[in-house]
Amino acid sequence: MTFVVVSEEAMRFANIGAIKAWIDAQPPWSDLPFIVLTQRGGGPDSNPTAARLADAFGNVSFLERPFHATTFASLARTAVKARKRQYEARDRLEELAEARERLEQRVAERTAELERSHAKVLEEIRQRERVEDQLRQAQKMEVIGQLTGGIAHDFNNLLMAVLSNLDLLRKHVPQDSRVLRLIDGALQGAKRGAALTQRLLAFARRQSLDIRPSSLVALVEGMRDLLEKSVGSNIELRFSLTSDTPLAVVDLNQVELALLNLVVNARDAMPGGGVVTVGVDRMTVSGDGDLKAGDYVRLYVRDTGVGMNDETLARAIEPFFSTKELGKGTGLGLSMVHGLAVQLNGALRLSSKPGKGTTAELFFPASQQAAESAPAEVPESAAHSAISRAKVLLVDDDPLIAMSSVDMLEDLGHEVIEANSAQAALDALIQNPDINILITDFAMPGMNGAQLAQAARKISPGLPILLATGYAEIPQGADIDLPRLGKPYSQHQLSKEITKLLAMRPSEKSPTGMPQSSESMKSL
Repeated sequence: MTFVVVSEEAMRFANIGAIKAWIDAQPPWSDLPFIVLTQRGGGPDSNPTAARLADAFGNVSFLERPFHATTFASLARTAVKARKRQYEARDRLEELAEARERLEQRVAERTAELERSHAKVLEEIRQRERVEDQLRQAQKMEVIGQLTGGIAHDFNNLLMAVLSNLDLLRKHVPQDSRVLRLIDGALQGAKRGAALTQRLLAFARRQSLDIRPSSLVALVEGMRDLLEKSVGSNIELRFSLTSDTPLAVVDLNQVELALLNLVVNARDAMPGGGVVTVGVDRMTVSGDGDLKAGDYVRLYVRDTGVGMNDETLARAIEPFFSTKELGKGTGLGLSMVHGLAVQLNGALRLSSKPGKGTTAELFFPASQQAAESAPAEVPESAAHSAISRAKVLLVDDDPLIAMSSVDMLEDLGHEVIEANSAQAALDALIQNPDINILITDFAMPGMNGAQLAQAARKISPGLPILLATGYAEIPQGADIDLPRLGKPYSQHQLSKEITKLLAMRPSEKSPTGMPQSSESMKSL
């Protein structure tokens, strides 16, 4: 609609309320022109009706009759031009509205993009902080591990001298009950110290392991009775074992100790009773901070106990940290389990909430190989048929250890040649070709026990060699496989290892000419 022409007479007595309401409801850009034909002009004094119409219609032009056609045409053109400008304003307003909508949409999209970028940056910062925390923790634990490993090694040497001398002393003192009781007490204390150093070595990831593909399901099944006795009658023990779980590459004996440790910890976290769940299943890891991508066997222990807060959880695997009362634990349990898991290329993960219990998960690499059978023990008949008196070359750079070891060997009836360095041992081998067995320490200055064994192999290829050490790490590139006797060892353990080596037939020697044993350098 462009404009409206109406006569004054038609509106004089008409109800114009509906028209006024329509006019008032026009869009902001619209102001419809009205041309009112009147006979008395448009002044309010001379024509009250015109004043009423002007107030109702708003945009009104009055044309007094009689009028010339040219005047009406001119007035009509003016109204048309005004209406066209209104339409142009409408179009501009619509364009502005569309532009505003597009701008708001672009602002919203850009804001969302910035929020996503901001969230991504924040997540990257959090990930970097987590990685930095893990790196700092790994560096701290590595330093602590090196320190504890070195301390454990030296402590094992000291305990070796204590245990061996007490062992010999007990055999040769008079049968005095009080003296024997004192010696037994000293032996028990020294053995407890040896167990402590073993835990330290486990934490430091320097303990020797007998690694082979094994079934953790079978391990848990075989420990049912022991675990049930360990938790007591007020705790319900549940098992969740997946039958098709693959074998795991582990040391069964060490995993048994780790599982028992976790179950005992779960029991201690539930003084009022509760539920402990032991489970084994298969997990596929895509790769994260503590595990490489691949298939793993998960052994987990879940309890409904008191749980741990974030601060305690963060320190749970630190050595000597414990929430138990003084005298109730060394604080080495979880650190030992963690060290074992890392040494086996796995991980220990802990999750806990106060009042919600704790879950400990052990991840071990899965294996597609069949389970390996444990090495057969030397039959008693073979042991008795072994050489009863052997010529032994003992090599140890610590005179105190060497002296006590020589005493134990001579007490067993062997002839002993003592050497306090690798070079002295090689000279003794050349001068005494009838030596039956070489027993050497590993950590020695100049040439370690593994290097000495390689050099001795060239002089006497078939010579049985036993490595006796507190702990040992094979040097990079060392290609050697030797039976190992961990310090501190008793006279009985020493005799058993010597008998096993001397009782083996030549056909049972390794391709390198060295006898095999249940504990070998490949597992150090």
